[in-house]
Amino acid sequence: QVQLVESGGGLVQAGASLRLSCAASGRTFGSMGWFRQAPGTEREFVAGMAGIMWSGDHTYYADSVKGRFIISRDNAKNTVYLQMSSLKPEDTAVYYCAAHSKFTNNWYAMEYWGKGTLVTVSS
Repeated sequence: QVQLVESGGGLVQAGASLRLSCAASGRTFGSMGWFRQAPGTEREFVAGMAGIMWSGDHTYYADSVKGRFIISRDNAKNTVYLQMSSLKPEDTAVYYCAAHSKFTNNWYAMEYWGKGTLVTVSS
């Protein structure tokens, strides 16, 4: 059974940093990513990493988080991270981990989803 379990969310002040983790189990994935959804908005892509099973990694970021967020992985722990820095109140959202069995950067076609972790950034 495939499981994606997010952790690391919380309440922080603007300008702070936070690291989210996504522990994956049940199979290997070709691509993994992070999405977020703020109240009253649609879920949006934040960051993604393709080619997890191969030697080359390809990372992708939404313009709104470029230079502030970094996606990374630990193969030994089968975990993907989202390091978030210089957080802003507009980063407040539920953050979801997602994955696809194949190498793809079609992020809105992810096959598996976690239940999310809440990040709240106060001003």
